[in-house]
Amino acid sequence: MIEIKGLKKKYGDGTYALKGIDLTLKEKATAVLGRNGAGKTTLLRILSTQLLPTGGHATIDGYDVVTDADKLRKRMVSVPQEAGPLGYLTPEEHIKIYLTARGMSFSNARQEAARALKSIGLWEFRDKTADELSGGMKRKIFVAMALASDADIIFLDEPTVGLDPISRIEVWSALRSLGSKMVLTTHYIEEAKELTKDIVMIDGGRAKAHGTVERLLRKSAGMVRVESTTSEEGEYKIGGIAISYVKASEAGRYAERGYIVKPVDLEDLFIMKGEDK
Repeated sequence: MIEIKGLKKKYGDGTYALKGIDLTLKEKATAVLGRNGAGKTTLLRILSTQLLPTGGHATIDGYDVVTDADKLRKRMVSVPQEAGPLGYLTPEEHIKIYLTARGMSFSNARQEAARALKSIGLWEFRDKTADELSGGMKRKIFVAMALASDADIIFLDEPTVGLDPISRIEVWSALRSLGSKMVLTTHYIEEAKELTKDIVMIDGGRAKAHGTVERLLRKSAGMVRVESTTSEEGEYKIGGIAISYVKASEAGRYAERGYIVKPVDLEDLFIMKGEDK
C-alpha cells in the first residue's frame, strides 16, 4: 500500500509541480491520469525514489521513500517514458544484463528471461537486435524486464507515449500481465480504463479525483457534453469550442441546433468546476 501525505515538490525556478497531495493507493493496478505538466511524472519519480520531495512524505508498505530508499529500490522497478533499449542488444540480452545487475545469478537470469519473453510474445524475437524491432516491441522489452525482476511494485511513466495504435495494443497486452503490481502515468483516458482498476486524476499539482471509473463518473450520471465551434453559449470555452453539460433528455434539442453531443467521460472531470477533492 502507498500512503501519501501532503506531498509537495518545488523546483529551483520557484514552480510547484506538486502542491500537497494526499492519497492512499491500495494493492490494485493504478493509473495516474493528467495532462502534460499536471505533476504526474514528478509524483512517480518521488515514489520511485528518484526525486526528493520538498514537503510531506510518502511510504510504500511502511517504508519511507526518502529514508528507506535503499530498501525500496530492491523491491521496485521504474520504467521512465524516455527509456529506450540499446539498439545492438537483443531482448534476451537486455533482460539477462538487467537481472544480473540486480544481483540475480546468470543461470536464474537466463531462466527468468525466457519465462518473461514467452509470456509477452517476444520469445521468437529474442535473438533480434532492438534496432530490428517495432516501437511496440521495444517498449515490450522493458515490460519483460519488469516481469522478470519479480519486483513487488512496478512504476511506468507514460508507457505508450508516441506509439502507433498497433504498437500501443501490443504494449497493453504485455502490461496486463503485471496485474496489481503496476502504477502507471498516462494522459490517455482509454489507457487508464483499459489497464487499471484505480484512477488518480492530477491537475495543477493537486489530486483532483480518486476512485474507480464508475465512482468518478457518478456525479455526472444522466448528463451529456454538448459542444459547438459556432455558438458563444457555453459554460466553458476551450480554444474555439464552447462546452456545456446538460441532462441527457435535452440532448436532442442541442443536436437540432448543430451542437455535437458526447457522453461524459473522465476527461470531463478536468473541465467541470467544483470537482477538486
